[in-house]
Amino acid sequence: MKDDLHKTIEQLKSSEETRVKVAVVDIDGVLRGKIVHKKKLLSLLEQGAGFCDVIFGWDVADELYDNTSLTGWHTGYPDTPFHVDVNTLRSIPWEENIPFLLGDFSASNHPACPRSLFKSVLDKAKSMGFETAFAQEFEWFNFQETPESIATKEYQNPTPLTPGMFGYSILRASQNSPYFHDLFTLLEAFDIPLEGLHTETGPGVYEACIQYTDGLRAADRAVLLKAAVKEIAAQHGIMPSFMAKWHQDLPGCSGHIHQSLWKDELNVFHDAADPHGISETLRHYIAGQLHALPHILPLYAPTVNSYKRLVEGAWAPTTLTWGHDNRTTALRTISTSATSTRLETRVPGADVNPYLAMAAALASGLYGIEHKLELNTPATIGNGYENNTAEHLPKSLHQATEKMNSSVIAKELFGEEFTSHFCKTREWECRQFAKAVTNWELKRYFEII
Repeated sequence: MKDDLHKTIEQLKSSEETRVKVAVVDIDGVLRGKIVHKKKLLSLLEQGAGFCDVIFGWDVADELYDNTSLTGWHTGYPDTPFHVDVNTLRSIPWEENIPFLLGDFSASNHPACPRSLFKSVLDKAKSMGFETAFAQEFEWFNFQETPESIATKEYQNPTPLTPGMFGYSILRASQNSPYFHDLFTLLEAFDIPLEGLHTETGPGVYEACIQYTDGLRAADRAVLLKAAVKEIAAQHGIMPSFMAKWHQDLPGCSGHIHQSLWKDELNVFHDAADPHGISETLRHYIAGQLHALPHILPLYAPTVNSYKRLVEGAWAPTTLTWGHDNRTTALRTISTSATSTRLETRVPGADVNPYLAMAAALASGLYGIEHKLELNTPATIGNGYENNTAEHLPKSLHQATEKMNSSVIAKELFGEEFTSHFCKTREWECRQFAKAVTNWELKRYFEII
């Protein structure tokens, strides 16, 4: 670690750039940061510094929570010691190659810090003898809008980048090739290498599959991809949206997580002797995820809108199911080779906080391995939406949060303080929605009632 710190300090000192961008991630997965002078950053690396903990005391609209205790008016929103991870150093190629670093609050063990939480789960995996390999894929809609134009429209009827339902379309990608190719090349230069980028079903939808790597780096890449796509798109006059579902008549946007565990450079999820190529370890891991899933669903589906995506026939799961290469189930095993055998957790949408979703997947999977949970749920064959024996997932954020708040296993996996704080933030989200008057209500009731 000292060698990494020394290398980063020397690299920054030798750079002619005087500005450095530093960011942390809040409970919703939103980057919160600032540009600092290089001298300030070097001092921060050597001596440490603080970051205002209001980022854990407000929502995505910067409205202050009135129901949490970790921070608030009662604490004065103090600066909390934070740690800048020198291993995250990269340059932003679309922003004059400004150096960029990610940080977290592991230095102060802040219970609300998503990156710190995932690091603690990764430490658990390491203590069990496992190395992790993770990757996330995202779908998002692109619109011919700007922040100003969409605000003028009051976020109604945005103009899609392209019309029609054109999944895997070479034509649609070619028609917007400057943006499409900038995404691929600039993300690579920003240390977010993609396995693939293509159009999806829906007007103006893209999907990006990030190359797999170790767990923490994979989560960093996933968080940064969402921010990077927005910044790159803006230079093309395009506005992306990672909402789980922006329109009732169109498919939602997924944020599937691929994962595997390794020991001695071997994939412990693979078993060549098994007809489907999956090991007993993977079966325990699946059992753990199925067991915990209904108790920790808000970590995968964190917004009111998330549950509009989790409906039948919309390429998103609705039941506690798993299957071999089955895209209608919550969990999908993929076992094309010894090195590529993995589990795809298909519950998360694109609106997810990657640190929390990956922490949920790994922690619950490790729980299954540690407790040797038997995978008594048979693999779903065919249409998982028609599996009448499977338990259904909670259908709303309110319902899911209530279940998580009262769950013993959620507190066992993530601790009392984090679980309580996170559930309170989701309760706040439900309250904000409950008092809103929607267009649906106006259209339905304004005249006729």
